[in-house]
Amino acid sequence: MTTVVAQGTFDILHPGHLHYLREAGELGDELHVILARRSNVTHKEPPILPDTQRREMVAALDPVTEAHLGHDSDIFVPIERLDPDVIVLGHDQHHDDDGIRRALDDRGLDCEVVRATPHEGDDEVLSTGRIIDRICERRCE
Repeated sequence: MTTVVAQGTFDILHPGHLHYLREAGELGDELHVILARRSNVTHKEPPILPDTQRREMVAALDPVTEAHLGHDSDIFVPIERLDPDVIVLGHDQHHDDDGIRRALDDRGLDCEVVRATPHEGDDEVLSTGRIIDRICERRCE
């Protein structure tokens, strides 16, 4: 059995999220998704939606076997527990692929790290930030 892990914030789900998770799910038999806790999101604006609500929404998506909240302080704790064969990073996530590989090696975790492809299509609202901006443009007058 091949276990795949995807991770992210997943605040206000959109087609880009679904593309990422579908692609990740096709790489194995089980797809586990680790959602960043709001308190750990420091590279961008923190999520609007609560941690448990974001986890519940991701868990309901067809490609997902199980969704998990990330660890309070160490992003690799759930990875160690799940011991995946593949970690799929989102095409635009801020993570350094080689840095992730080194950290996995340091912890004795043997898994492949790959990047998802970008979502192709005419949908212009493929980020939570853009969705929020669009809401404000149209509703916050």
